[in-house]
Amino acid sequence: MCMKNSFYVRILVVFLALVGFGWSASAQDDAFNRGDFVINAGVGLGTYISYSGYSNSLLPITASAEYGILDLFDGKAGVGVGGYLAYTSFSHKVTDKWNVGNMIVGARVIFHYQFVEKLDTYAGVMAGYNIVSYSHSDNLAGSTFYPTTFAGARYYLAQNIGVFSEVGYGVSPLQVGLTIKF
Repeated sequence: MCMKNSFYVRILVVFLALVGFGWSASAQDDAFNRGDFVINAGVGLGTYISYSGYSNSLLPITASAEYGILDLFDGKAGVGVGGYLAYTSFSHKVTDKWNVGNMIVGARVIFHYQFVEKLDTYAGVMAGYNIVSYSHSDNLAGSTFYPTTFAGARYYLAQNIGVFSEVGYGVSPLQVGLTIKF
């Protein structure tokens, strides 16, 4: 279990280092504007989802996409809509034969405001659904509607490549990863 999580973290660190050294940061319009399309891919650090007698067997994986639909305050702010997908799994502490998977799928509305150059800060709401699957017959919580709020920031290392961090009640309390802006 620990080796899986360590492997994913190492891959993320190496990729972030390559992105950081491969592209030089340059001044650009990095505010989130109407017509922008952004994809985030990352991992969750920690998890809100847990089951008695189980331990996390897969580092939470997250992905989101967003499209800018509205500019505000002379381009310093914007509103976007998009989707969110996250997955994590758990295995029984005694026998690895019992597994539980959690996938969260949701639609999001996000408000952005650029306080400083190269930093896109945002907050939003999500209406989602937590899909629970398990490979045994224990009485576990079932799939549920999943409304939530979140806040985050994207820092652009290059014109269209950056890193993001997001906090909120999702598959994980903290998510970090890579951002690509089209």
